[in-house]
Amino acid sequence: MILVTVGTQLPFDRMIRTIDAWAARRTRADVFAQIGPTDYRPQNIEFVPFLDADVCRKLIATCDAVVSHAGMGSILTALEMGKPIVVMPRRAELGEHRNDHQVATVRRLTVHGRIFAAMDEHQLVERLEHLDELTTAARTTAMARPQLLKTLATFVEHGCVEEDANEPMPASLMIDLPGAAPLAARAEMTVPDSMPLAPEPEPAVAIPGVLR
Repeated sequence: MILVTVGTQLPFDRMIRTIDAWAARRTRADVFAQIGPTDYRPQNIEFVPFLDADVCRKLIATCDAVVSHAGMGSILTALEMGKPIVVMPRRAELGEHRNDHQVATVRRLTVHGRIFAAMDEHQLVERLEHLDELTTAARTTAMARPQLLKTLATFVEHGCVEEDANEPMPASLMIDLPGAAPLAARAEMTVPDSMPLAPEPEPAVAIPGVLR
């Protein structure tokens, strides 16, 4: 199974439409997508708008490959479970996000050899055509997980990484989070009024044959 996820905050129809069209051309029946808050309804793949976090983890654990927007949660879960992941960043100029931090994330993780980047629709199709050839991503060690969670919690809450000289980040997790800076240097981020708020999540669904 190919698991596709776009997160919960904003639509990412450009990625979903590309995958939907590819699945039709290749008559693929093994694609399952979480498509987010969008009016677009794929015609050739199974989908749900939202997934509970635990359900998403179970799907990542059982899938063959992940295709995702550049959301750190999806990326790190795939890496932790040793799943190959193709990452396509949202672009601010197309109204897919408020800034281009996802582009920066993809570029930095690509340099570290952690992900397979697809910077546009053409590259995404090329990656999809060669999914079976992708090597398995390096598994993040269980010992690194507590520090990883701490780092992510700080990043999500403050938009930066708090430096701790007594507990440095393990080398395996040095992924150069975009915008990371000491807390003292943090600047407040404003969100344009035009950015839509995410709707209330719909109930998570059970997927026959995959979940218990």
